[in-house]
Formats: sequence, C-alpha cells, structure tokens
Amino acid sequence: MNNEQTAIRTTYFSIIANTALALIKGAAGFFGNSYALIADAIESTTDIFASLLVLLGFTYAKRPADDNHPYGHGKIEPLITFMVVAFLVTSATIIAYKSIQHIQSPHKVPEPWTLLVLGGIIIWKEISYRIVLRKSKAIHSTSLRADAWHHRSDAITSVMAFLGISIALIFGEGYETADDWAALLASAFILYNSYLIFRPALGEVMDEHLYDDLLEEVRIKSLEVQGIVGTEKCFIRKAGMQYHVDLHAIVDGDITVKEGHTIAHQLKDHLRSSIPQLGHVLIHIEPAS
Repeated sequence: MNNEQTAIRTTYFSIIANTALALIKGAAGFFGNSYALIADAIESTTDIFASLLVLLGFTYAKRPADDNHPYGHGKIEPLITFMVVAFLVTSATIIAYKSIQHIQSPHKVPEPWTLLVLGGIIIWKEISYRIVLRKSKAIHSTSLRADAWHHRSDAITSVMAFLGISIALIFGEGYETADDWAALLASAFILYNSYLIFRPALGEVMDEHLYDDLLEEVRIKSLEVQGIVGTEKCFIRKAGMQYHVDLHAIVDGDITVKEGHTIAHQLKDHLRSSIPQLGHVLIHIEPAS
C-alpha cells in the first residue's frame, strides 16, 4: 500500500469514529444534563468536516504532475491543514461561548452514568490519536498529523468533562456549573493545539528548513555513488508527502561535461531509490578544488 492509500484509509477511520462518537456524546449530554458532553459532541462534529477536508486534500494531492504543476499537487496538504485548524478554532470559540452562557444559567447536576460514557470515550480517542499519529509520521503527512491532533484534543475535552462532572457530583449543590467550567478550560487546550498544528504547516508553505536528519541522509547516500567526492549546498523543501531536493555535488574537475552529466543522473537515481520519500531531485555539479 502506498502513502496516499494509507492516508486515505486512515482518514476514513477518523470520519467513521468521529461520526459515531458525536452521536454518542450528543445523546449522553442531552439526557445526562451535561453541557461538557454536548461541547464534546460539537467538537467531534467539526472533526468530521475537518476529516472530510483532509480526505479531499489527499485525493487532490495524489494527482500526477502536469504542465501547470510540475512539482505535483502536494502543496494542497498544508493549505488543507490551515482549514482544519480553522475548524478547531471555530469549535473552541463555540464551546467557550456556550460554556459562559451555561455558567450564568442555573441547571441540573449531570447524571452519574455520564462518567462511564466519558471514560470509554477518553480511552478510544487516545487510541485513535496514537493510530493516526503513527500513520502521519510514517508517511510524513502534516494534514494527517492535524487529524491526529483532532483526536487528542477530543480526548482532552473529554478529560476536562470527566473532571467537571466528577466535581459537580461530589460537591453537589452550588457546583452544578463545574462541567461548564471544564468545557471552557477545554476550549483553551483546543486553541493551544491549533497553534501546534498550524506552525509546521506554515513552515512547509514557506519552505522553511526543518529537515536536518533528511539532509544528512542525502549527503551520506550521495557519497555511495562512484565519482562523487563530496557535497556542498543542499536545500530541501516539502510538498505533501514528498521532499524536493536541490543538491550541489562535487566531482573531479578534470572529467568531461558528459561524464559529469552521467554521474549527476546516477546520483539522482540512487537518491530516489534509496530514499523513497524524495520527489524531484536537482543535481548541480561542482568541480573539486
């Protein structure tokens, strides 16, 4: 299975899981008198739309390069990540606003059984986060990483809801709004996570240098090609799940242009075969001093 297929299957997993959980949380919050659970359901609903955006991005990104997009369509991925972050910020804002409204309005203490629902949700969302995050690291996908953090932020809001409902149940009258305060605190966590997701995607769009380990691997692999005596400048930029490389390779200054051209092609082929995540590789030949 290639990276694109892995990404799409993982995103379908997120969509199905979030749809089921949104329904469970919404019903439990309504019948269990817990706005923290309803806030959780709102967050899961926005996660569904965010995952659909990620799926759309992967479908577009796997299009082959063409005349208008010679480097492929991978740059759509960080743009989709920005939209996912917008969904996170929107859900955090809605949760905060509704929490403040509920804090100002007296209401019943949540039902004790809502804690059992939340306990199951917390475990499942943490497992989902780890599954999706592992996949995102394996295929070097920022938008899939954003989708993973949706699961983690969902787990965080559920933990806050669990704590809030527990306080309301333990201390009773006068503490009915504890789960609303928990939902408000959860919205702050979601905003913080939004920044953690946004920052690397911005670096990708700006072609920020963030790939020291890959750069070192490119230099080491280059020396395995006969005729390469060293490397000089090396620039790496990311587009989707691929890395494009511009490399200055040093060869014997006394060889012919044709020989240097042949070595450059051999180096390009060797790098792309030994480092699968590389996309375009541009080799500039430099003569040894």
